Amino acid sequence: MTTSAEIVILQTKNWINEVVIALNLCPFAAQVVNENRIDYFVASGEDLEQHLHQLADCFAKLDEDTGIETSLIIFPQAYKNFDDYLELLLLANLLLEDLKYSGVYQLASFHPEYLFEGSAEDDASNFTNRSPYPTLHLLRESSIEKAIAHYKNIEDVPNNNIKKLQQIGHPAMQQLLKSILQQE
Repeated sequence: MTTSAEIVILQTKNWINEVVIALNLCPFAAQVVNENRIDYFVASGEDLEQHLHQLADCFAKLDEDTGIETSLIIFPQAYKNFDDYLELLLLANLLLEDLKYSGVYQLASFHPEYLFEGSAEDDASNFTNRSPYPTLHLLRESSIEKAIAHYKNIEDVPNNNIKKLQQIGHPAMQQLLKSILQQE
């Protein structure tokens, strides 16, 4: 792993700790982090086809290693434009289906400029899916189902997150994400 990949992973871990866990945006993240069951993969370059092959490799790695609960594929050099990222996400979901992983794995998406359809760019709720780098999050469906079964009122999580982030505000969230990108 190159030093730059190490920094990308460190910044991503800091984002998970300082945003996702500290703000409790995902009630299941802390346990997986504490158990060190996340696989981080930093994709290099900007080649879409190569990235889809790497995604397929990450699915295979999850198949082989049940000790890995979830994987993050981070794209520090590519998909800076959100529309380009959405194209990657579309193709990644098609690959998930083509490889017969529907119902086995699920993709969650994160991007520094994430924008929910119909929301304003400065709506703080977009920070539920804003990350330091374009990132695909591979989750095991069975783990999601198990976690949801043991969590009361899971359907309230998205609305609670939106309220929480709107109370914090766009400028504060933007500054927090910026400060994470300055950490080395």
